[in-house]
Amino acid sequence: MSETETSPPQQEIVTQRRLHAVVSGRVQGVSYRYFTQQQANNLGISGYVVNQPDDTVEVIAEGTPEQLRQFLNFLYKGSPAAQVERVVHDYSEATNEYLSFTIRYFILD
Repeated sequence: MSETETSPPQQEIVTQRRLHAVVSGRVQGVSYRYFTQQQANNLGISGYVVNQPDDTVEVIAEGTPEQLRQFLNFLYKGSPAAQVERVVHDYSEATNEYLSFTIRYFILD
């Protein structure tokens, strides 16, 4: 009886990406950031969400392409009270600088 050599299973290398999105519409004062943070945590995404002075919401998110695809779909819907009109987004290489997904607060000068 001969033994055959088998190599250990190869682990797939999953590339992390960064999503930068600016969401406009009725997205402030409607718990958009809270629901965005919850969705990011559910998907295992790191980064942050912040209200901007021009009434938009900015999102930086890092994860796998599939995680970010699902997250972007969520950004178009948002919280139940939100009315998203537009999501401008782009992708780049992840920096891996975030350990979790947080809500940030801007400070007006």
